[in-house]
Amino acid sequence: VVTWGVWKHGGDSTAVATFLAEGVVQVCGNTGAFAALKSNGSVVTWGDTFSSGISSLIALLLAKDVAQVCATSMNAFAAIKAYGILVTWGSHFYGGDSSKVAPLLTEGVVQVCGTHGACAALLANGSVVTWGEDSVGGDSSKVATLLTEGVVQADGSVVTWGYDDYGGDHSPVAALLTEGVVQVCGSGGACAAIKSGGSVVTWGDDSYGSDSSAVAALLTEGVVQICAGDMAFAAIKADGSVVTWGDSRDGGDSSA
Repeated sequence: VVTWGVWKHGGDSTAVATFLAEGVVQVCGNTGAFAALKSNGSVVTWGDTFSSGISSLIALLLAKDVAQVCATSMNAFAAIKAYGILVTWGSHFYGGDSSKVAPLLTEGVVQVCGTHGACAALLANGSVVTWGEDSVGGDSSKVATLLTEGVVQADGSVVTWGYDDYGGDHSPVAALLTEGVVQVCGSGGACAAIKSGGSVVTWGDDSYGSDSSAVAALLTEGVVQICAGDMAFAAIKADGSVVTWGDSRDGGDSSA
């Protein structure tokens, strides 16, 4: 792994350089730190201790058998271990503390994703468990009855919750999300959905990437994957090309 940028936010990885020299299979980051998953199932963290600091117990749990690592865009991380056990760490305000829902996360977790300060875990039975800051998605009680089979429903429709202006309310594009959705990705305040034909639908706050009009012609077909920063998105197309939009300072402009 090679790192650069603000040293205290993870740009300087010299303290863990020997652990990052080989075997890294996944890296994810939040606003102040990074976590790297290695091929032996261990996790290496570096950066701001508020964002990445781990207790001796968490360190022990991250020493082996980790299958996937995820970060909230603020200051927390989550790791899925063998058998679907979930481990969280970082700021307890932003998803690092999952103790309130811990009994639901001891097995069967297959995917985790994060917002500004909350996390959602998809279980093997199709249900969803949320925790973290209530206003940004930690509280899903209003849509709990709709989350028994996942966020993207079996019929390809989408369920949203959290802060309305940041994607929790998808009513402006609801007609486009009633069927055929195969993936949803979120930035710090917007969402982007890939439909079965490879087209993309975006909603939320414009300053966080919900306005994709400048590249709309490139998002009508062929998109196979989307990833997001805090205020921008990047879409990979079937031909290997990449389309970006959102705040240019956060990766939205790839023209250079």
